[in-house]
Amino acid sequence: MASCFSMTRVFLAFLVVASSLGHVFSSPLLSDSGDRQRANHTKEIQKLKLKLRRINAYLNKINKPAFKTIQASSFSANYCARLGFFPSAACSPDGDVIDCVLSHLQPAFDHPALQGQKPHFVQEDPPERPKGYKYTEAVAESESFQLWADSGESCPEGTVPIRRTRQKDILRASSITRYGRRHVRRDSTGSSHEHAVAFVKEDEYYGAKAILNVWAPRVSNEYEFSLSQIWVSPELYGDNSPRFFTYWTTDAYRATGCYNLLCSGFIQTNNKVAIGAAISPTSSYNGRQFDIGLMVWKDPKHGNWWLELGSGILVGYWPAILFSHLRSHANMIQFGGEIVNSRSSSSGLHTSTQMGSGHFAQQGFGKAAYFRNLQRVDWDNNLLPITNLRLLADHSNCYDTTQGRNNLWGTYFYYGGPGRNVRCP
Repeated sequence: MASCFSMTRVFLAFLVVASSLGHVFSSPLLSDSGDRQRANHTKEIQKLKLKLRRINAYLNKINKPAFKTIQASSFSANYCARLGFFPSAACSPDGDVIDCVLSHLQPAFDHPALQGQKPHFVQEDPPERPKGYKYTEAVAESESFQLWADSGESCPEGTVPIRRTRQKDILRASSITRYGRRHVRRDSTGSSHEHAVAFVKEDEYYGAKAILNVWAPRVSNEYEFSLSQIWVSPELYGDNSPRFFTYWTTDAYRATGCYNLLCSGFIQTNNKVAIGAAISPTSSYNGRQFDIGLMVWKDPKHGNWWLELGSGILVGYWPAILFSHLRSHANMIQFGGEIVNSRSSSSGLHTSTQMGSGHFAQQGFGKAAYFRNLQRVDWDNNLLPITNLRLLADHSNCYDTTQGRNNLWGTYFYYGGPGRNVRCP
């Protein structure tokens, strides 16, 4: 978004200068400063044009040909056109465009390790779900968590829904190479990233499962984010809508990995879930609470790491060939919240970006966000409750955690906070 604003200022400056140039040209003499000013603006425009050409080339690479584009009946074609969509596309209620892409054309198969070897790496049979996990296929098929699906349309069999990346998405990033990627590790040392998490470690983990409370926290500015997530690791979009996202890396964020399907690797198998699309409904303070189940685990038959949403919706998997450490197992599982505090080094004041519900953990149900029914998958593909949970809050006066256990929720914890407050200036 910052780059987008910068682009707007460049164009406005150019128009103002062009407007005043008529008076300059009417004078028989032209000052050196005027020449330099025009030359500088010309360079700026050339740089902008070059940037936009690179962005469009990148968009052509990552946006795959659509077999079908979802058209939401909620909005007219004219309304969508005003938002900058192509005439053949339509916008869903959350402003997203969903392209139905043929499965064999999805970004996963751009990965060097998967190119030309699709038949070998595509897992045709369903994964072996962990023992002790009960789900109802009929319930899973009827579940809908995403706004774009409210249009009543879906992607045909043999295709996968992919949220279309647009020019304004790229302009929000500082550069094309940084778009969709993290360039920091998941720790807070010397970083503007802050966490309030629960975790287990010092064992071998083959998967994790939890139910997450869904909120729409307020984010202070376009440079920040607030998210809730599950990390399964070896030990080494411009709006306020909560979104279902994935991120993967093979080297602790150093050089590999990306959000959602913005780089090749994750193979999507589901034609009803769009990774990166908005989630609905969300919880309200002292009102109705909504949560959603997530599970990631290693299929013992093939070694691929599968992702499941809700009550048994298989989204897809990361092929085992992508990983080195995770090809065997994980040594740590983390659940919880993360925000970016962009003000820490500039103003000295803490951000007011909320985590979770925006309220501290001690406020409990209906007020604070939670993770419940925390479980792990062991070496024999058994789904077991987590018992040795530890808590960590980087800045507990800003965001904190508290845990508990009961028969209904199993192991659970509350987390979050408002950010800047009297105890977190």
